[in-house]
Amino acid sequence: RMPNWGGGKKCGVCQKAVYFAEEVQCEGSSFHKSCFLCMVCKKNLDSTTVAVHGEEIYCKSCYGKKYGPKGYGFGLGAGTLSTDKGESLGIRYEEGQSHRPTNPNASRMAQKVGGSDGCPRCGQAVYAAEKVIGAGKSWHKSCFRCAKCGKSLESTTLADKDGEIYCKGCYAKNFGPKGFGFGQGAGALIHSQ
Repeated sequence: RMPNWGGGKKCGVCQKAVYFAEEVQCEGSSFHKSCFLCMVCKKNLDSTTVAVHGEEIYCKSCYGKKYGPKGYGFGLGAGTLSTDKGESLGIRYEEGQSHRPTNPNASRMAQKVGGSDGCPRCGQAVYAAEKVIGAGKSWHKSCFRCAKCGKSLESTTLADKDGEIYCKGCYAKNFGPKGFGFGQGAGALIHSQ
């Protein structure tokens, strides 16, 4: 073992001396670049991906699974869902648990938006990370599709009728004016009685 001349910094993981060229600093501790890894999945970390818990360092995904709110879809970042219950992290899961957060106020990202009870298409709660607003309601991005053809919509390209949303083409075909000349361009409207 090499002597630690001059009492240099010690790595927060391996406890060996850390020299400037190989040093990564995080919350007042020093680490070797090669030791700055998630304690669970061993992914390399940097200042944007590290989550610290006491003396332990994790990637944000593993940290969320171990210490974040419990419930379906939590702890993996915006819009992603997982069936990983975190057993590898020492998290016990009881089968009777419902797939809802135990504390709905635990995360600002996870709060229901605008007091809406649910997506008009699927009825599930709509959270900020997955919300699209159209026809005055909050929808999941994946549910924000034409009710007839299933085409993905944008708030600027939709038409709504009786609480449902449609692409402009399906809306015109199904609910537009009927009669000779309609839908053939501006100025081509000829009323036939």
